[in-house]
Amino acid sequence: MVIQRPADQARVSKLLKQFPVVAIVGPRQVGKTTLALELSKAFDVVHHFDLEDPQDLARLQEPGLALRPLEGLVIIDEVQRKPDLFPLLRVLADRKDTSTKFLILGSASPELIQDGSESLAGRIAFHELAGFSLGDVGPDYLDNLWVRGGYPRSFLSMETEYSVEWREQFIKTYLERDLSELGFGIPSTTLRRFWSMLAHYHGQTLNYSELGRSLPASDNTVRSYVDILASTYMVMVLQPWFENISKRQVKSPKIYIRDSGLFHTLLGIDTKLQLERHPKLGASWEGFALMEIIRRHPKHDPYFWATHAGAELDLMLVRGDERLGFEFKRTDSPKATRSMHTALTELKLNELTVIHGGSARFPLADNIEAVGLSSLKA
Repeated sequence: MVIQRPADQARVSKLLKQFPVVAIVGPRQVGKTTLALELSKAFDVVHHFDLEDPQDLARLQEPGLALRPLEGLVIIDEVQRKPDLFPLLRVLADRKDTSTKFLILGSASPELIQDGSESLAGRIAFHELAGFSLGDVGPDYLDNLWVRGGYPRSFLSMETEYSVEWREQFIKTYLERDLSELGFGIPSTTLRRFWSMLAHYHGQTLNYSELGRSLPASDNTVRSYVDILASTYMVMVLQPWFENISKRQVKSPKIYIRDSGLFHTLLGIDTKLQLERHPKLGASWEGFALMEIIRRHPKHDPYFWATHAGAELDLMLVRGDERLGFEFKRTDSPKATRSMHTALTELKLNELTVIHGGSARFPLADNIEAVGLSSLKA
């Protein structure tokens, strides 16, 4: 079964018209190859190289000879395995007598982004691919998406136990193989423990010293572990927004496990019933809905805002002069709060939307509206 991903397809298709090289980056098993093959249907001629396939890797031992004569769309999968391709791609992208497009796919890698940006500056565009979104699967499958997460094999599993097992094996492979291939030499047991600890901080401000005492490790070591998980798209570090006001504002970032299914696996939650009885239910809903909203606004910069007096805003999206505020409530009957009015005034928000667990849409106050997550348009 192939689930279409219209928003991602439209975005990458547009980039392919504008740039000679487009990179789709993201964690393994998130559907990069499937998306690329769907996009390839728009081209008459397609060439596909998978650098995890020894035969394809051998074909690119002399990459100039192999790639220079190709026309149409050239897909290169797991491109981080052969970083010496980037200087050649720059040369091929600068040719005036060809319309060849290169679609390169890579598991999350800081080296991939750095090398691609430096070698192909002005010639390459990056698209980050996450798991399925609510817009991909539809509102009827909201609960499944929330509990299982967006990784295709987890979401599409016929049985709950298969989905749970897939996520366990994904975590194991990520820790024991993927990180070492990306150049990170951290014991898998150490990072698994740390990742599980972070799951208990999901939706909270980061306290590096407290994490360090629990591990135990220095603050710098804890920061490096967070950076690794963030750079490989396993967690998101949401930065605080500072406004020029008299109130003391929170300056520490918040942490979220990006995929709700992996978050639940790290906490030992297998079913919706277990989730509804878990103390992290509210945090789980907040992170799931927050990631959905961020994905729907790819050109906005995300922040949160909080003061030491208690006023806060779960998410603020900023682009130029536009400021959009969001609060996330699991209840289907949210109410406007004093904190919301404070955020609306102090941050000069264009609007504030309360994303809730129901399906209705209704006003709460001037410039404050409640919207059910399931009723959001794709």
